[in-house]
Amino acid sequence: MASNVVNLNRHRKKKAREEAAKRAETNRRLHGRTQAEKDRDRVEKERAARALEGKRLVPTTSPEPTSTSPETESREARVVPLRAPTRAATEPDEGPET
Repeated sequence: MASNVVNLNRHRKKKAREEAAKRAETNRRLHGRTQAEKDRDRVEKERAARALEGKRLVPTTSPEPTSTSPETESREARVVPLRAPTRAATEPDEGPET
């Protein structure tokens, strides 16, 4: 039943060193590249972004529909905006004082 005593400060520092080593490895991978490699990756990212944008169902550039079909108009007519009741609508009308 003897358990090992663990120095928590030593454990914490060891974990911090391991995290720093991971971060250093990532930075070496990202920043230790030639300009040609960086340009190639930039072009690849832009191409992927354009491909993803082309696959959108609703374009983000024009917020209003370009065509008005009867189906679209009837759908727009059914939309009812939600509003909070005004104070005048919630209080009874008192009328003029006499």
